[in-house]
Amino acid sequence: MSTNHRRDELVKQAREIAEKAQAESRDLTTEESDTIETCLTEVKTIAEGERAEAKSKLLMAQLDGMARDSGPVDAEVKASSIGEHFVKHAHARMLEGKGRSGFSAAAPEFKAAAATDVHQVTGWTAGVPYLTDWDRTIVQAHRIRLTVADLLGQGSISGNAVSYLVEGAMTGDFATVAEGAAKPQFSFVAPTAVTEALKKIAGFIKVTDEFLEDADFLMTEINNRLLYQLGYFEEQQLLKGDGTGQNVQGLLNRSGIQTESPAKVGDNADSVFKSITKIEQNSGYPADGIVINPIDYEAFRLSKDGNKQYFGGGVFEGQYGAGGFVQQPPLWGLRTVVTPAITAGTALVGAFSMAATLYRKGGVRVEATNSNATDFTSNLVTIRAEERIALAVRQPLGFCKLTLSATP
Repeated sequence: MSTNHRRDELVKQAREIAEKAQAESRDLTTEESDTIETCLTEVKTIAEGERAEAKSKLLMAQLDGMARDSGPVDAEVKASSIGEHFVKHAHARMLEGKGRSGFSAAAPEFKAAAATDVHQVTGWTAGVPYLTDWDRTIVQAHRIRLTVADLLGQGSISGNAVSYLVEGAMTGDFATVAEGAAKPQFSFVAPTAVTEALKKIAGFIKVTDEFLEDADFLMTEINNRLLYQLGYFEEQQLLKGDGTGQNVQGLLNRSGIQTESPAKVGDNADSVFKSITKIEQNSGYPADGIVINPIDYEAFRLSKDGNKQYFGGGVFEGQYGAGGFVQQPPLWGLRTVVTPAITAGTALVGAFSMAATLYRKGGVRVEATNSNATDFTSNLVTIRAEERIALAVRQPLGFCKLTLSATP
């Protein structure tokens, strides 16, 4: 018997008892009162059960809607890499589409784990808002070695561009003042408004249908090939992009950065330190990193003192047996990025985390389809990765381009 039918019967029974007593012009007997009270209690219980069931269904519907809108909520938290993230979201769909023309599969944007203190740019109008805070968190790298992106301040953006002020040298400073005396002013010389539009970096690889059945292989291909090359190209753009067309304007091509070169052959180490001093003296920011080509780093690493001892420590242990072996010792204590993305003979010293911010819109997006070119007839699947970034350099004096001599 349904709850609605049972409720109607109980109400009818209670009403009949009450109407009978009213027709006979008498009060309800004790037995009649107890029966009516029992009926009403059961009706109330049925009503409460129906309300609880309706509330439960509403909550489940809301949860289902959230799941459809946002996808698996905990996938990004559990996935340790974008390859794993893509496999979790799209691998089953790819297997279902294997052998059928025109299938596609995509995963939600993968956002690397990052600290909570990041810039959130929710919109902009030319000239406003100008960003004055700095983010010092480090983006999760695609590879084991340190990258240029690791050195830069990190920010996220919801629009398509970011506006900010490029600052000149700082003038004035805080000072102690007497009660009622005028307060000192400090400012940055000739700040200039600049707008940086987001730039898209994208590429793809192809794998066969057979490889799709191996989830571990697919995850490895995405992590070790697709994203490694994406990260390397991003690094080239951040350093040497010329700013034309869809290219990022890289750090080395920014107007206002400082320059340094050795006073004589063999003074490369001295020149690095002089670059550090220039940055702190002229921008007020401490240098925190250096980017150098592997060939130039090798020259530093293999340099020896008058006793033929390596300055950076020997083949198996520290210099003169002191301390353990350091695989890639930093130069002058700076975080050292060794990458072929910077031209041999050139190094870049900078206050990376303070003087510039790398903005990312969302994260890296990975999609797959067999509709590209002759994929379907060749049993191939195209897997594409792309990201959107913008580089804001607020303080060009926080960077120094160093021209190295042939001998360290």
